Amino acid sequence: MSNVKPNQRVYVGLSGGVDSSVTAWQLLQSGYDVTGVYMQNWTRDIAGNACPWEDDLRSAKSVAAHLGIELKIYDLQTEYKSQVVEVMVAAYAAGLTPNPDVLCNQAIKFRLFYDLARADGADLVATGHYARLIDGRLAQASDQHKDQTYFLYRMPVDAAQQTRFPLGDLQKSAVRELATKAGLPTAARPDSMGLCFVGKVPLRDFLGEFMQLEPGDILDETGNVLGQHDGAALYTIGQRHGLGVGGGQPFYVLSKDLHANTVTVTTQVEQLRRGHYDIGSCVWWSSPAIDQEYLVRIRHLGELLPCKLEVFPGERWRVKLLGDKHRGVASGQHAVIYDGAMVLGGGELV
Repeated sequence: MSNVKPNQRVYVGLSGGVDSSVTAWQLLQSGYDVTGVYMQNWTRDIAGNACPWEDDLRSAKSVAAHLGIELKIYDLQTEYKSQVVEVMVAAYAAGLTPNPDVLCNQAIKFRLFYDLARADGADLVATGHYARLIDGRLAQASDQHKDQTYFLYRMPVDAAQQTRFPLGDLQKSAVRELATKAGLPTAARPDSMGLCFVGKVPLRDFLGEFMQLEPGDILDETGNVLGQHDGAALYTIGQRHGLGVGGGQPFYVLSKDLHANTVTVTTQVEQLRRGHYDIGSCVWWSSPAIDQEYLVRIRHLGELLPCKLEVFPGERWRVKLLGDKHRGVASGQHAVIYDGAMVLGGGELV
């Protein structure tokens, strides 16, 4: 965080967690003029599960008071519902496996929040993500166990030029130590889990608020009924847990038919391995080279496998794995391509 200009104003997304708290503290220590912003994205309780937004806001306020900085509240609920929640629900209803964290970072945190902050007088924005920006390009965090570039790969390139990720060079353990050193009230606060905006609400309960989920049959590959599911849209290709069938070898979701409302499972895990798959709606931080070897992952912190790329008509790309195969490849997931530690880009699996 060198080259700080005098009185350079940075708006920090202050979520109430330890990561964003340390981010704000570090920026203050580096000489920035820091303002905290709590993004009020979602406040609705789901199926008896309380949304944690009030606790989060209370925590953000305590951090801002401790640091002596202003805390603004941006009410982004309308845009969040239309650009993240409704898109996610529609994708599940179509049989896809979307990632709301990717949607949130692309549309809300690094578009809407960024634009509002800049219009409000911010020179820069910052968040507590574990990632690095090197010469305006996205790169993996130093802590490989916390790296969040999978969720960030679609962040707008123009926003990246004026964004800071102060935690990108730190290990998570060091972040906790800094929080304790600074006396931050979030030093021992647990990390948030679950859906990115509603906390620990089960996916079934959340989707059940917005779409009709009907029970149906779980079938083996020959069509025999093995059990019942709670709604075919809830299941992901390759899923093993939560099927309610077993008694011998583990079963994995092989396919799902939303029209027939059936889920087909297999015990043959090799059937779930794919040596290539296609991606569309791609974004690139730099132009891919056809003959170059890259690395690819298809889920957050998933295995990175060597691959090459081929371009297809209709702005689609084929990811060809070089050796090991990915398991549980599902339409709607994201494949993120890396050139070493640098994020090359990626797209949605089709």
